[in-house]
Amino acid sequence: MLDILFFTALIVCFVAVVTQFLALAFRKEGLKKAAWLVNAATFALITAYMIARGVTAKRLPLSNQFEFAVAFAWGVALLSMILRRTVEEPWLGTIMAAASFLVLSFAALQPRQVSELMPALRSGWFGFHIGSAVMSYAAFMTAACFAVRYLLLVRRPDADEERLFRLDYYAYRLTAFGFLMLTVTILTGAIWAEQAWSAFWTWDPKETWALITWLIYAAYLHLRLIKKWQGKRMAVFSVVGIVCVLFTFIGVNALFAGLHSYK
Repeated sequence: MLDILFFTALIVCFVAVVTQFLALAFRKEGLKKAAWLVNAATFALITAYMIARGVTAKRLPLSNQFEFAVAFAWGVALLSMILRRTVEEPWLGTIMAAASFLVLSFAALQPRQVSELMPALRSGWFGFHIGSAVMSYAAFMTAACFAVRYLLLVRRPDADEERLFRLDYYAYRLTAFGFLMLTVTILTGAIWAEQAWSAFWTWDPKETWALITWLIYAAYLHLRLIKKWQGKRMAVFSVVGIVCVLFTFIGVNALFAGLHSYK
């Protein structure tokens, strides 16, 4: 039953990408409404799946690579739903639906069996630590979507300066939120690590790359707030940042063994 719900969400997410693209291409009101409804259905299905899996497992569904990927896709879909109300950018639903679909597709390649929590994960910090990581990754992914759109538009000789400013501003605000959530992730992880392994920091590969990611986004905010960098340079920085986020999420588990190697 869980697999049926998951793959239904994956298929509907793909339909959302196609519908959003068609709405952009043909600019029909009917297609726009349909795209919104399918996008909302995707979010509802992912939410239903996470709830069902949590009930089945009798815990938060955030304990392994598959569950984190599903939650990551859910976070991107959530931000898409929220931003649709405040950002008038017709492409936003398309690129964010595509991001959710790619993350869900990665999840589909992971083992999906429901298992008990490892002893190291049985802590009150579990939800805070991993939940904040989910939202930080989702915020960084969304910021990167804005940055990519900025880089595509800024090359046009007739680029709308107000539109570019808006894209740059939202990328910055999302990055700031993601940085806050990543800071919470690292701090709660350090406290949890001291309780579980008697050390606040062990230079585990996941910890190390989380710190590298944090430093990249700290540099982004420093350049933005202190050096007053804006526009194209910040957009490029955001794209570099999401590459680091994705390596921390996927590459570290695939290439390195460590205390965070939960499959």
